[in-house]
Amino acid sequence: MTTKAIGDRGETLAAEYLTDQGFTIMDANYRFERNEIDLICFDPAARKGRGEIVFVEVKTRSSLEHGMPDEAVDEEKQSSIANVARAYLYERQLEGSPSRFDVVTVLLNQGEDPRISHFAAAFTA
Repeated sequence: MTTKAIGDRGETLAAEYLTDQGFTIMDANYRFERNEIDLICFDPAARKGRGEIVFVEVKTRSSLEHGMPDEAVDEEKQSSIANVARAYLYERQLEGSPSRFDVVTVLLNQGEDPRISHFAAAFTA
């Protein structure tokens, strides 16, 4: 599989996982300038049932040769995600809405079921 195909497969699996967890997918691959947020969801169970918007970075790997997938969400990546999130909230007139940043990792080892890990509130902006 190409790197793009691996990433696309991971995003699909992450969206299915989050939907199974009760999240609603609001948007996918939202771009602002040259950056992107993979998934934007609504978590109705957050904040004592009042819900919150969740900006999700999905990291997919086909092996651990280059480290754990979540390690790729460094400070620079977090900053770019936060900038895109601010643009999304502004564009959708949702400024001030409760929100958080999650990371979902997907490990696609040949011959094994995908391993999905969800890191809720993985970082703050």
